[in-house]
Amino acid sequence: MSKFSTAAKRLVVGRPFRSDRLAHTLLPKRIALPVFASDAMSSVAYAPEEIFLVLSVAGLSAYTMAPWVGVVVVVVMLTVVASYRQNVRAYPSGGGDYEVATVNLGKRAGLTVASALLVDYVLTVAVSIASAMANIGSAIPFVADHKVEFAVIAIVVLTAINLRGIRESGGAFAVPTYAFMAGIIAMILFGLFRGLVLGEDMPAESSGFQVESEHGELAGLALVFLVLRAFSSGCAALTGVEAISNGVPAFRKPKSKNAATTLLLMGAIAVVMLMGLIVLAQLTDVRVAEDPAHQLVGAPPGYEQKTMVAQIAEAVFSGFPVGFFFITVVTALILVLAANTAFNGFPVLGSILAQDRYLPRQLHTRGDRLAFSNGIVGLAGFAIVLVIAFDAEVTKLIQLYIVGVFVSFTMSQTGMIRHWNRHLATETDPAARRRMRRSQLINTFGLVMTGSVLVVVLITKFLLGAWIAIVAMIAIYVLMTGIRRHYDRVADELATAEGERVFVLPSRIHSIVLVSKLHLPTRRALAYARATRPDVLEAITVNVDDVDTKRLVSDWEKENFPVPLKVVESPYREITKPVLDYVKRIRTDNPRDVVTVFIPEYVVGRWWEQVLHNQSALRLKSRLLFQPGVMVTSVPWQLESSEKVADHDVLVPGAVRRGFTATDKEPGK
Repeated sequence: MSKFSTAAKRLVVGRPFRSDRLAHTLLPKRIALPVFASDAMSSVAYAPEEIFLVLSVAGLSAYTMAPWVGVVVVVVMLTVVASYRQNVRAYPSGGGDYEVATVNLGKRAGLTVASALLVDYVLTVAVSIASAMANIGSAIPFVADHKVEFAVIAIVVLTAINLRGIRESGGAFAVPTYAFMAGIIAMILFGLFRGLVLGEDMPAESSGFQVESEHGELAGLALVFLVLRAFSSGCAALTGVEAISNGVPAFRKPKSKNAATTLLLMGAIAVVMLMGLIVLAQLTDVRVAEDPAHQLVGAPPGYEQKTMVAQIAEAVFSGFPVGFFFITVVTALILVLAANTAFNGFPVLGSILAQDRYLPRQLHTRGDRLAFSNGIVGLAGFAIVLVIAFDAEVTKLIQLYIVGVFVSFTMSQTGMIRHWNRHLATETDPAARRRMRRSQLINTFGLVMTGSVLVVVLITKFLLGAWIAIVAMIAIYVLMTGIRRHYDRVADELATAEGERVFVLPSRIHSIVLVSKLHLPTRRALAYARATRPDVLEAITVNVDDVDTKRLVSDWEKENFPVPLKVVESPYREITKPVLDYVKRIRTDNPRDVVTVFIPEYVVGRWWEQVLHNQSALRLKSRLLFQPGVMVTSVPWQLESSEKVADHDVLVPGAVRRGFTATDKEPGK
């Protein structure tokens, strides 16, 4: 690794941590709350707005149903929080919904939950970042005009922060998360005091507009369908609840208790902010529409619709612009940081799936800072693709959202019911049975609520984009089962059958040294090959140029080498195929022989030198490795340019992988 790339990596990621420092990265509740609950907290910045946006399809009169829709969302949220408090106590290992479903419902159910969560985590990042750009764009039009570019930059920055480790990222995110909570709650209290106690008017900038129905007067089933669709959009406020159940191992001891307490705090704060913003939206007469250009009557030409939170803050803090800008800034920050919930949930779940051989094993490896770096980078890549594909539009992305999380909610609650049934069958202590029955009742109610929401979401959002998320879930499910089959097949292939000898000694070793010129690398390869004392040793050269071949043979005879040189003809001037054919002939004539091919190679110090050397050797190695009974040995010859690398890279084992150079000082030394 070059000094520049090493310095860049250290600047972004920081010094690597030793494995025995893993315990020092665990989180107290005050840091765990912003790390794992930022998604659920931030959803109040767009979930209430989504409710009003959907209801606007029926015109201004439909706004009166917004508080009731919010109340139902709150009931579901509290139910889910209570249910997951049972989950984290019963399954503290960090598998979350995946573990609950796998243990109680089987592997297929577990994979279904896992695929749903993986999709939802990617969407969490995309939706949160897109919503953040929308909020910033409300105050800075330039951001609104280039929101895709700014969204990508935000994801990259967030990725770099998370690569530094969960504790360090938690410390960085704690201040803006708490600032958001304090700012929103202060705005709610101040707005309620002005509007309900003092009786002051707080008109939003859109309060004078009228909202026209897109489809005329809606009634009957059409109105019911619209309300259900608003409810399903509002349920985006529930996303992120499951992240704590996946992140229990990151908590300090007692892990389950601390995770359950954090869940309760998260649920209570989110409920207060969700309902508070809905009430303030009605007090300030905010008008938002899915199609503002056509639905907002009375809006000036070229009117740019601001987010609901921005309009409420401007109305509540009228005459106090600092309050408006503070709310706008902290809302944008929390929406960016909300993606951090996924950056902590996705890698942990990916690690568990990799350990179970459903995903590549690299996802189970911790990086320099003891974070699951490969999972973090993978999540960022998928989220960037979504942001670009959907132009960072929250309204487009939200239709794909929450399907996956409610699939996992529903299956998790079903699994927990079976979990309690299994324990009740063996438990005899009356007090313990009462606790289990209470927990089972909570999970049963949770199943009814989350299952109902899932049905509503599928009905109302399937054609609007939810089908894309479902297709992605199916694709991931198929991919994971394919990876597991591959790993199982390889394991069976490599396993030693009963009674079978592990190693069968070959009858002879037939060694071949590849020769192109009689120079120092060739001499070293010949010396090393002779030192291995094979049964048969010979040198071969491929005749691609008669003049060069004759010169080589002449020089070889003059040197009087004790190793015979054979010339392999190549009428079409190929190198790889004649060598392969020669090796195959040896193997065919003597199937129990092992053929060892020695290939001289240059060791270079500059990247562009690799392009100029070793290309034939690389092709030969890649083909010879597929030949049974053939061993390939590279004999290196260090060019002068490699000395600079050697001078700087005298490292302890494993240091290169961690990004050190010889001038770096190992931690603790």
